[in-house]
Amino acid sequence: MVQRTCIVVIISLILSSFSYLGAAYLNLTLPGQHPFPEQVVHDVHRKVNASIARREMLQTSLRDQSSSTYSSCLTGNPIDDCWKCDPDWPNNRQRLADCAIGFGQYAVGGKGGKYYIVTDSSDDDAVNPKPGTLRYAVIQTEPLWIVFPQNMLIKLSQELIFNSYKTLDGRGANVHIVGGGCITLQYISNVIIHNIHIHHCHVSGNANVRSSPSHYGYRTESDGDGISIFGAKDIWIDHCSLSHCKDGLIDAVMGSTGITISNNLFSHHNEVMLLGHSDDYTPDSGMQVTIAFNHFGENLVQRMPRCRRGYIHVVNNDFTRWEMYAIGGSGNPTINSQGNRYTAPIDRNAKEVF
Repeated sequence: MVQRTCIVVIISLILSSFSYLGAAYLNLTLPGQHPFPEQVVHDVHRKVNASIARREMLQTSLRDQSSSTYSSCLTGNPIDDCWKCDPDWPNNRQRLADCAIGFGQYAVGGKGGKYYIVTDSSDDDAVNPKPGTLRYAVIQTEPLWIVFPQNMLIKLSQELIFNSYKTLDGRGANVHIVGGGCITLQYISNVIIHNIHIHHCHVSGNANVRSSPSHYGYRTESDGDGISIFGAKDIWIDHCSLSHCKDGLIDAVMGSTGITISNNLFSHHNEVMLLGHSDDYTPDSGMQVTIAFNHFGENLVQRMPRCRRGYIHVVNNDFTRWEMYAIGGSGNPTINSQGNRYTAPIDRNAKEVF
């Protein structure tokens, strides 16, 4: 009788486990959605704690040595420690693709692909871009790691439509993207945008724009977002600055998921970041976004972010004197806010969370 009882209990536990796993997977609404978002959150905590422990260990070691060899590893930021600890990082740029944390950690960008050097800052023809321009690079079908040999100001004539598996790596240069659009990530995957200044983006469109070597089409009027993520997945935006755009600085809508937005500076804008198309758009229930180590700085009004549905992990960010509210939500999102610093405005009606 005891043996039968044990067998029944074991079978019950197995069935219960399968039931739990099955329910988690059946609740997925988007391709690329993680079935257990809390596991991703715990992994972020683990990596942050490991980076802090490394910093403390190296600080102790450096007290006894005059060498500052490891000073670049003292950030306590797991993303920066991942690549800055390598003194030869300029010759090992694609290591960056292994450094993301959170829901966008699977974004490989152009890892494994060729290096493409942007030698021409012009953007005169959105249908037939010239080789050497940024537009020519981002529409290609192959993985590309895109770098800049010098400081550049790129004035877009129309929105810059990316193809999948691309990395914009602005390290070592001062790269500014302004003008029409600006960046559109629509129905694609695996994009990394790192160390780019994106600002003064205005409405464009009602024109033909190329999106791949074999296709161009008529684009209606754009919103004027800094970065528009539309039905895309596995996206990582890191160490960029964004300001002064017509609509949002970063908007992720229409079933986008697997996104990390980290180490960025946001300033001088009204509606900063929108996550989710509308309260009624149910596919956005599967949206998963990590917002980590960002500074929400001067002259921001609202939406840091504004969450509609989905699971949003907002961790270790710095919010400075917003004018209306910092974090807002509707449509029953899960907003996991941890370790953030809020410097409240003087206006008592301005809310931290709305």
